[in-house]
Amino acid sequence: MPKTLNPLQIAADRWQPSARFVRRAALAAVVMAVVIVVTGGAVRLTQSGLGCPTWPTCTEDSLTPTPEMGINGVIEFTNRMLTYVLCVFVGVAIVAARARTPRRRSLTRLGWAQFWLIASNGIIGGITVLTGLNPYIVALHFLAATALLTVAVVMWHRSAEGDDEPRDLVARPVRQLSWVLVGATVLLILVGTVVTGSGRHAGDAKKDVHRIPLDWREVTQLHVDFVYIVVGLTIALWFVLRAVKAPAVPRRRVAELFAVLMFQGVIGYVQYFNDEPELVVGAHMFGSCLVWIAVLRVSLSLRERGEAAALPAPSGEHEALQTASASSR
Repeated sequence: MPKTLNPLQIAADRWQPSARFVRRAALAAVVMAVVIVVTGGAVRLTQSGLGCPTWPTCTEDSLTPTPEMGINGVIEFTNRMLTYVLCVFVGVAIVAARARTPRRRSLTRLGWAQFWLIASNGIIGGITVLTGLNPYIVALHFLAATALLTVAVVMWHRSAEGDDEPRDLVARPVRQLSWVLVGATVLLILVGTVVTGSGRHAGDAKKDVHRIPLDWREVTQLHVDFVYIVVGLTIALWFVLRAVKAPAVPRRRVAELFAVLMFQGVIGYVQYFNDEPELVVGAHMFGSCLVWIAVLRVSLSLRERGEAAALPAPSGEHEALQTASASSR
């Protein structure tokens, strides 16, 4: 029976990436996930949400924007094309994880999860255009991008550790406190999407775009309340980690999260008291990605799974090592 040709297996037979390359490929996917969030925000902030008025083509008769569509069409279409660039980066991460020896199915699965999230979010993005920037679909579009970022960060973290059963580095109540922090941050992000859906940046200036029927200033105040909760939980977790003499890495991760929260808080206040200037709102979206990454790294740092397995030595080298070991005796 002829052997089935698997492109990933062929790549694994011909190429053996280093552990560093796999980690860098996973990190590159994280960076691109952030880029796609920020550029998606740029589409909305430049009023280019309907720069291409239909999907999957840009117009009924053209795949690409026409000169009559101006800069808004170019911005929207460029953001669509960045999705393919993101697919390339994720594809490299998948191939590298698959080709690495010993094979780690968990990393490969995380890579494929990113691919399917990109595909599903592309469809959601199309529905966003076809529904005239419905704010609820726009919020779902952003949350799907956040889910992609989540999986990318987990893959990046997992690429630097082994596949042993997770072992807590702190007592379970401390881990539970970190889960509360993660949950509060999720609520913070969810309320942030409501602020976006009810705020002044609808995404297109030429059309009366439906908005979430809430006072955006009141929703913003609720958003700020959750910021205070997240900051308070971060400070509490830092003191708890010091009290239980936790390893240095988790304490450093919490300190990094606090610094990012302060950076994001400054941007948020500048944004609010200056009537939401577009550039500052874009910086706030970038900051939200950094906050979520930092929160995930805090939670992931509180357990370990051993060290990543090293490459097996080639047979000749293995025999030489055995000979040298025997002669040393």
